[in-house]
Amino acid sequence: MKDSGQIESLVEKCRQQDSRAQMEIYRLYYRAMFNISLRIVNGFEDAEDVMQEAFIKAFKNIKQYKKDSTFGAWLKRIVINESLGWVRKNKRNIFESLKETEKDEEENMPEEDICHPEQIKAEKVLQAMEKLKERYRIALSLHLIEGYDYEEMQEILGLSNGNIRTLVSRAKNKLKQILEQEYGIYK
Repeated sequence: MKDSGQIESLVEKCRQQDSRAQMEIYRLYYRAMFNISLRIVNGFEDAEDVMQEAFIKAFKNIKQYKKDSTFGAWLKRIVINESLGWVRKNKRNIFESLKETEKDEEENMPEEDICHPEQIKAEKVLQAMEKLKERYRIALSLHLIEGYDYEEMQEILGLSNGNIRTLVSRAKNKLKQILEQEYGIYK
């Protein structure tokens, strides 16, 4: 990742609609923003679409970016909002497409890459998160994976601080329950 001065220079060029600067910003932030979207929408192709839309929106509205936060944080907020908007519009079960994609990837993976003990627990946690209600999965993704505090989540999700705390607590309890029942973790 480039230093903040180089990022700000690229942002200034993007404000002047410099397509090379836009491509460089995209290249620098693509993977992180895709992963954020993927954890929320829970489907590879959908996450790709949402992330693309978020970048388009960011470049269209780049003049609204104020230097009161980092560019990455500003872009991340756009990706999260776009992802949450997608989830609201597409209230459907999206776990099946992810399972099929993971199955295809696993079949094409070299055998030595399949079984790493440190990955097994993380994979099981992510699999358990897939089984959570949508609002629990989103809350845990924002809080535990993305690192948002309750106040930031309050702003993003439009819920009261008490509701956010309750939601995260219930989501953690449900995740723990799934891990105990299905994977024998935490017993």
